[in-house]
Amino acid sequence: MKMIHISLERLTLSPLNVRRKGGMDIADLLPSIRSLGIIQPLLVRPVLVGDNAGHDDERFEIVAGQRRYRALAKLAEEGAVEPVPCIVMDEGDDARAIEASLTENIARLPMDEIDQYKAFAALKDEGLAVSDIAARFGVTERLVHQRLAVANIIEPILNAYRREEIDAETLRILTMATPRQQKAWWKLFRSDDDYAPDGRALRDWLFGGAQIPTANALFDLSAYEGAIIADLFGEDSYFADSEAFWRLQNTAIAAKRDAYLANGWSDVVVMEVGQWWRNWEHQKVARSRGGKVFVAITKNGEVAFHEGFLTEKEATALAKKQKSGQDNGADTEAVSVNTGKPELTKPMRNYLGLHRHAAVRTELLATPSLALRLTVAHIIAGTGLFSVKADPQKADSEAIRESVASSLAEQGFAEERRRIRLLLGIGDEEDVDDGESIVPRQRDWGSHRDIADIIGRLIHMEDKTVLRILAFVMAETLEAQSGMVEALGAMLGTDMRNWWKPDETFFDLMRDKQAINAMVREVAGDITADAHIAATAKVQKKIVADCLAGENGRTKIENWLPRYMAFPASGYTSRFVGHAPMLEAADIDDAAATDIDDLDEGEDVSEAA
Repeated sequence: MKMIHISLERLTLSPLNVRRKGGMDIADLLPSIRSLGIIQPLLVRPVLVGDNAGHDDERFEIVAGQRRYRALAKLAEEGAVEPVPCIVMDEGDDARAIEASLTENIARLPMDEIDQYKAFAALKDEGLAVSDIAARFGVTERLVHQRLAVANIIEPILNAYRREEIDAETLRILTMATPRQQKAWWKLFRSDDDYAPDGRALRDWLFGGAQIPTANALFDLSAYEGAIIADLFGEDSYFADSEAFWRLQNTAIAAKRDAYLANGWSDVVVMEVGQWWRNWEHQKVARSRGGKVFVAITKNGEVAFHEGFLTEKEATALAKKQKSGQDNGADTEAVSVNTGKPELTKPMRNYLGLHRHAAVRTELLATPSLALRLTVAHIIAGTGLFSVKADPQKADSEAIRESVASSLAEQGFAEERRRIRLLLGIGDEEDVDDGESIVPRQRDWGSHRDIADIIGRLIHMEDKTVLRILAFVMAETLEAQSGMVEALGAMLGTDMRNWWKPDETFFDLMRDKQAINAMVREVAGDITADAHIAATAKVQKKIVADCLAGENGRTKIENWLPRYMAFPASGYTSRFVGHAPMLEAADIDDAAATDIDDLDEGEDVSEAA
């Protein structure tokens, strides 16, 4: 037996080829062969045609490698193909034995999940990303993730699968089980008397959570006051009162979280109960470089603390920043990155910004002297709105638009707009309630004001009336969701309790579980917050709503204001990002101390202000 390279046109299929099905299916092989060429030689035997044996036109039959041959033939249509590596059989060679030793791969992959897992895991250990592994073998990233999940399986179960004692479906479901659950299932499987569930029954067994073993408790069992059910024929015992268990378990999880944070970990992510921990979708990262602790909780109460991990996306961002630090000569050991997602979603920031803007500009109406100075500053320095256009009050959704439109602040502002339009003669009596702004907005195409008419009206007005109009125009052109709103809110002492109440839209937009749990702590106390740390966001938001309404047995909390609505705004996590005030803290009385009528002729306005 020898190996030589043979041109494609001298090869033909042999009736001895053992593949009878799937030989035409070559789509999965094409990417690998196009990228890497033929790695595994074809098995061929010479065909004697006349007396040409040993000549250059000698032909060969393919005994093993039909799919590779068809893939090469397909690639030959795209251009020239290099000679093919082939093992030429000698007379008497056992074709079946050689075929078994040269089992065809699917895009160079072994045929079962375990061998595929080992191939992928070896490359991942070398630092390849899932996307790189998928590209190398010409398969989907989903398939790579599925095979890497085999890493969760304990050795006895893998061996049983190799012996075909366990089917593929059962093996795949068991990838979602914890090692303890796998050991319990394996014990049932090996028992002559007990039944080991499979298929849908296995999923229910893994995730149903009907039985909570006492071994899963993180707390001292003496703190549990309910009944404990013991297995008379085994060593396990179970909690009879699951609600009491979860209150104590969540409190213990909260204490562990606090201990991790006190010990210098950047964040502790408490996952939803039953959420599957996908180890292969995370990368190990040291605590000193921003690694987090992920807390995985099964439905039967088992808790696992995965220390020093980031998601692949977060780890990629960290690697980029580290590389940038190396290029700039920075100490790479000190390079870290804030990989947490923002505390507030974009729609929530929009919601908060518009409500705060509505309150501040309405309160500005009562301080025309400040509005006068603001107007002068806008004219001198300019802002993003000083074309001049009114703020569009653009809402990201209909729910946010309706929430702001129905607020006390916006209703009060609309009423003053109606009066100002009557003063300036903008519109007739019949249409002054149509909501049209005094200062046209960007989207008000064709809208214009007759400046001569407006000046003619202003000339005959008292100063206090003109200042009233000026205050409104300044408020209408105040840029929403800006540092100026933040500065004015602090200067005016704006209390959002006078203008806003938590509504359904607020709770719908609140998504960050860590922040929501902190809100529970504000309105319901530490015990309740700790007892629900692993509860869903929906459950925890319901607790906050019940406390505000005094329903479902909760003590009513009056005048609660989330930190986002205070001036200055703050958040509940280190990931909160707000608007920086455009002005330093100032005393509003000082700003209004000098009346415009008291300025001497020729006095420097900037110094007097």
